[in-house]
Amino acid sequence: MKKTYNSLADLFGSFGRMVWAVVAAVVLLGVGIGILVWLNRDNHAGVTVEQRIDITPTQLQQIRDIGQWEFLAVSDEELVDTVRRGFLSDAELVRIYYGTLRLGIDFSKASRHWFRVEGDSVVVAQLPPVRLLDTDFIDEARTRSFFEKGDWTAADREQLYQRAYRKMLARCMTKENLHAAEENAHREVEKLLKSLFRGEVRMRAAASPGSSQEGRGQRGAGK
Repeated sequence: MKKTYNSLADLFGSFGRMVWAVVAAVVLLGVGIGILVWLNRDNHAGVTVEQRIDITPTQLQQIRDIGQWEFLAVSDEELVDTVRRGFLSDAELVRIYYGTLRLGIDFSKASRHWFRVEGDSVVVAQLPPVRLLDTDFIDEARTRSFFEKGDWTAADREQLYQRAYRKMLARCMTKENLHAAEENAHREVEKLLKSLFRGEVRMRAAASPGSSQEGRGQRGAGK
């Protein structure tokens, strides 16, 4: 019986020492982790994304390849007449002209400096001015003589054409139409730049608008 008691005492003694060893190991592990956390309290691990923007020759060519970008088309028709007094009777010519004026930007002729990078990560764009893209906007195939009496020369018809041309410019190249075209340009070009460059895009007011408003030179009289 005494032998059995001694065996149990030895068993419990060994178990107690093992428990204390485990507890001591856990405590030491916790202390070690605490020390490591304290030592690395100012260190942060993470991924840094490079935000620098570089404008490549390929991207510049992509923009130039757009060429003429139309942002507003304004259709118009003008009725123009002329009368020539005669001794016995008067000659009269009335013609109708149709045209479509297209307002936009020709990026193939735009300066490289209309957009730039600021602070390595921001694209700042100031659009070139909105202009009349095509000065030959009268559709001569649709021009008709509404009323014609007497004989009229090619020079007479050319004068009517030039009058219709100037009237269309005055009626369509208004501040309101130019402003509408600029707003469309601002919106569409901003989308384009955001698709080409990562980072922020800032659009600034376009330069003062301009247009070619000179009449065409002498040409065939048409119909």
